[in-house]
Amino acid sequence: MADQLTTEIIEKIKAHADTGGEEITASTDLGTLGIHSLELTEIIFDLEEKYGIEIEMNTVDAWSNLKNVGDMVEAVRELIAKKA
Repeated sequence: MADQLTTEIIEKIKAHADTGGEEITASTDLGTLGIHSLELTEIIFDLEEKYGIEIEMNTVDAWSNLKNVGDMVEAVRELIAKKA
């Protein structure tokens, strides 16, 4: 079962993704969601605001290497931990 952070990030992704009615889980491949760079930027701004973190632009480049939703959750979790 997904934890709160995973659930919240999935909800943010749902607002921007074209799921075709498919459920989004931690193992959902980001490439299948039809998220373009503008939507990714909006998701990143949402996450920064919600969690009080700063995602640097070079981090955004690194995020293009993320394979699935779980990878994104872990990246956010690491940034939150660094802030604490």
